[in-house]
Amino acid sequence: MGVLFALIALVCWGFGDFLIQKTTRRFGDWVVLFYIGAFGAIFIFPFIYKELPPLLFSSTGLLILIGASIVLTVAALFDFEAFKVGKLSVIEPINAFELPITALLASFILRERLNNWQIFFLFLVIFGIFLVSIRSWRGLKKVHLEKGVWLAIAATVGMGLSDFLVGVGGRQTSPLLVNWFLSIFAGGISLAYLLLTGRAREILYDFKNNKFVISVLMILDNVAWIAFAYSMLLIPIAIAGGISEGYTALTAGLGILVNKEKLRRHQFFGLVITIFAVIVLALVSE
Repeated sequence: MGVLFALIALVCWGFGDFLIQKTTRRFGDWVVLFYIGAFGAIFIFPFIYKELPPLLFSSTGLLILIGASIVLTVAALFDFEAFKVGKLSVIEPINAFELPITALLASFILRERLNNWQIFFLFLVIFGIFLVSIRSWRGLKKVHLEKGVWLAIAATVGMGLSDFLVGVGGRQTSPLLVNWFLSIFAGGISLAYLLLTGRAREILYDFKNNKFVISVLMILDNVAWIAFAYSMLLIPIAIAGGISEGYTALTAGLGILVNKEKLRRHQFFGLVITIFAVIVLALVSE
C-alpha cells in the first residue's frame, strides 16, 4: 500500500505542478496558496477534529507540525514564484533535488541507511539537475542560469526539509492531522497577507471565473500530500520520496508537449538523466 500511495502522489503532483504554473501566472502566488490551504483545512477537518485535543498535550508532535508548516509555506512561495518565471521542464528537474535532501535527513536522523547504489543515484540526480539548469557554456564566468533556477533551488531545499518533517510528523501524529495543520497554517498566513494588501476580493472573483481549474488544482495538491504522508508511514521515507519524485517526469513532459518549451541538447540530456536516476533510485531502494 505504501508504494501505491507514493504512485498516487506522483500522478497528482505531476498534473498539479503543471496547473500551479498556469494559476500562479494568472492569480499570483498568495491567492493560489490560499486556495490550496483553505481546501485542505475545510475538507480534512471532519476526519481529524478528535485528534486536536491530544495534540495540545504532545509538545514534540506540535513542534514538528509547526516547524513543518513554516518551512513548507516559505518553500511553497519560492516554488510558486519559480514556476511563474521559469520553464516547467527546467524547474521540475531541480525540484527532484528534494529527494537526496529528504533521503539524507532520513539517513542521518532516523538511521534509514543508504546502500552504495542509492548514494550513486543520488549524485546522478544532482548531476542531471546541474545540466538542465545551465543554459550557456560560454566560459564559467559567463554561465547563464535559466530564469527561476535560484528560486527553485531555495524552494527545493525547503521542500526537502518539509518532506522529511511531514514524514516524521505523520508518524508522530497522523498523516491526515499533519496535512490539516499544514493547510490551516498556509491558508491563514496567505489570507492575512491578502487582507493586509487589499487583495482579498481577488479570492472570490478569481474562483468565480475559474472554478474548474482552481478546483482541480486544490484537489490534486491536497490528495498528493495526503498520499505522500501515508506512503511515508508505511514504507521508509527515502523510498517514498524516490517513487513520488517521478512526478518531475510527468510535469516536465507536460511543459514540453503543452507549452512547447524548448531545451538545448545538454538540458534535455540532463532532464533524461534526472528522471532516469530518480526512477532507478526508487527501484534499488525496494
